[in-house]
Amino acid sequence: MSSATTIDEVITALDLIIDRSIKTNNPMGYFAALYKKVTVKVKEGIANNYFEDGPRMEKLDVIFATRYIDAYWAYQTKESLTSSWQKTFDMDKNYWPIVLQHLLGGMNAHINLDLGIAAANVMEGQAIEDLKGDFDKINEVLAGLVGEVQDDLAAIWPTLHKILKWSGKIDDFMVNFSMQLARDGAWKFAKTMHATPQHELQALLQTRDLKIANNLSFVFPRNYLIRFVFSIARLGEKGSVVDKIERLNGSTPRD
Repeated sequence: MSSATTIDEVITALDLIIDRSIKTNNPMGYFAALYKKVTVKVKEGIANNYFEDGPRMEKLDVIFATRYIDAYWAYQTKESLTSSWQKTFDMDKNYWPIVLQHLLGGMNAHINLDLGIAAANVMEGQAIEDLKGDFDKINEVLAGLVGEVQDDLAAIWPTLHKILKWSGKIDDFMVNFSMQLARDGAWKFAKTMHATPQHELQALLQTRDLKIANNLSFVFPRNYLIRFVFSIARLGEKGSVVDKIERLNGSTPRD
């Protein structure tokens, strides 16, 4: 379980997951590496007074990150965790998902479930609308990383640039799954949770969790044609799992 109380401790905890994933050749490290980039950007934003309330944003970041970190370790020790993370981590054991699918699976569980919960928790007993400005700025931080992540993915799968130019669809897919869902779905859920009486929270969270878990059908579609295209993409990805984690983590992949 995570005992992080500061954003620096969150980064340390993420580094531990990344290092463990590298040592075990585990694709779970893809999302951890991406998430570390987001966390570092948030830390920089706090230091540069980008957010309206820096201390509150650090508290939100810690609560938010702890949900992912705790879910990761619960999965390792076979303890109970949300259905959203259980299904996402189960998919990480499959050879065929491409890196983009691993990232989107993590985004789905973390943004669409965990972010709303974290926002409601950090504003408990306060007016949640006071958080809206900084909540939207989180989306701006995520948006600023899209190009960088796509460059990393293109280095892993060189054909990606051609497909992006030809279809324009993956750009929209990533943006829709991250920024728009975070801004709309997660914020609406945060407000709903914030206004829900304590005795009704468990039922609300269970319903939301199952809904978000079912979203994985969009990330891992059953359509045979789409699965075939993803399979070709998977075979075209360059490097080992370790190489890909290191690329996403900002370090130089091994030759």
